[in-house]
Amino acid sequence: MPLSSHSERSLLGRTVGTGIRAIRLLFRGSVNGGRWVTRSAARARARGAGGETGMVRMFDLHAVSCAGDTLIAIGLAGTIFFNVPLGEARSKVALYLLVTMVPFAMLAPVVGPLLDHFRHGRRYALATTMLGRAFLAWMISDYIHGFGLYPAAFGVLALSRAYGVARSAAVPRLLPEGLGLSQVGARASVYGTVAGALVAPIGLAAFWFGAQWPLRVASVIFLVGMVIALRLPPRADSEPPERVPRPLRALRRATGDRPLGRGRPAGRLVISNLVGAATLRALYGFLLLFLAFTIKAGDLTTVLFGRDLGDKGALGLVGGALAVGTFLATALGTRLRIHRPTALQSSGMIIVAGVAVLATLYFSLLMVTLLCVVAAMMSGIAKLAVDASIQERIPERLRASSFAHSETVLMLAFVAGGGLGLVPFHGRIGIAVAAGVGVLAAARGLLMAHRLRAERLCGRPLTDEELKATERDADARAAKDQADRDRKAAEDAEDIAPTSPAPVQGGSTPPEPDLAPPGFHIYRPSSTVTGSGSGEDEPRRSSPGSVS
Repeated sequence: MPLSSHSERSLLGRTVGTGIRAIRLLFRGSVNGGRWVTRSAARARARGAGGETGMVRMFDLHAVSCAGDTLIAIGLAGTIFFNVPLGEARSKVALYLLVTMVPFAMLAPVVGPLLDHFRHGRRYALATTMLGRAFLAWMISDYIHGFGLYPAAFGVLALSRAYGVARSAAVPRLLPEGLGLSQVGARASVYGTVAGALVAPIGLAAFWFGAQWPLRVASVIFLVGMVIALRLPPRADSEPPERVPRPLRALRRATGDRPLGRGRPAGRLVISNLVGAATLRALYGFLLLFLAFTIKAGDLTTVLFGRDLGDKGALGLVGGALAVGTFLATALGTRLRIHRPTALQSSGMIIVAGVAVLATLYFSLLMVTLLCVVAAMMSGIAKLAVDASIQERIPERLRASSFAHSETVLMLAFVAGGGLGLVPFHGRIGIAVAAGVGVLAAARGLLMAHRLRAERLCGRPLTDEELKATERDADARAAKDQADRDRKAAEDAEDIAPTSPAPVQGGSTPPEPDLAPPGFHIYRPSSTVTGSGSGEDEPRRSSPGSVS
């Protein structure tokens, strides 16, 4: 055999062996790296949940729910918005808002009381919402180009909100030691946001094969969520035994209690926070739809730092800014203990109003992107404040109803803001409308923060006895404030009262001493002295100018 053939064969063998060893090392490194990432994520998840197994599973459930909702949003957005002309897109989005979201307002009086009366079945309620969303997501994929899309999308939305209500009501039962309600809610939102970001590329890749494929992937994810919901610890439910109500009796309240604490002292804080969060949520919905159509119509420049991004690039930048703002809100909430929610909301509204005014004056893609980040971040923090207020100040027997009403208010606020965003404003005029709403919201937030300056949250659900004590303290403060106002009004009236009354004509008798105005006993006009000679009367005083 020639020496050259032997050397070539040896070189080829060494090359192949080196390649095999490199692939083996790469595979081993990938496996080890994946194991390290998995272990690190598991440790971070357990640490974020305070080592509580039930809360870890609740985080997993919320991550799965957010991942499925992200895939549904990708499928619907590609069908309703991107693949149609501008005018048709406006009408389709308006029809989607009308058919799917507005009827959700009718579910709050039904879903909340039912979940309140069946508190011992929250795990099964969560599993049912997951199973229903899996079925409806697959149904949407079959009717994605027909009218059947809208009722199925409404069902997905309704079940998604029912899941949020049941989850929020179950979180206080799984709260670990050393963590506040707002912190747990923010950490769950972080896991949900990360899960949505991880599945978004999968959804976009599936959308390349067809708009129905992200929805089918979402169906599989929701089935996984159903299994996780069934594996939640029994502590997520209320304490047994629980009497199952008769049909239709679950919709009545014999105690006269009202959701959101309406008519009670604790309701002032909850409703004030809810109104502030609804205002910011409406602004979020307005910016989302208004900027989408503004960019598509060419009313907003797509140039950023001297580079033209194009319509799709600018739209992706605005959507990414809203997503980044939401993530920042949840990231800040993981370390934030909310004690004064009204003061926190008023500060956020002032910042949003200031940035909106600057975006109106210096109308550009950069300023609009900054406004989206700030508005989304403050809207997320305001939502955390509302959840913490309800979980702490509302009794467990009314907690699900209160969350149902709050979710309905926030959803309708988003719909109202999005509906306003469908109006074909010019770009700068639309941002000016947002700035005006922001300024009014900031003024209202400052007023409510001053009125509720004595209200503080402690970061844990209060017992019924503590709630009663809190209401008594609130009543005492309200009575004290009313007494102070009455005393101040009386002092002001005394300051402006005349020191001497006008003489009474006709020689009539003077008024009784207890009815006399201030200063009357010092100077009494002679014209008021009668000729009565009764010995029981006080000595009469003559006027300064009379002759003795």
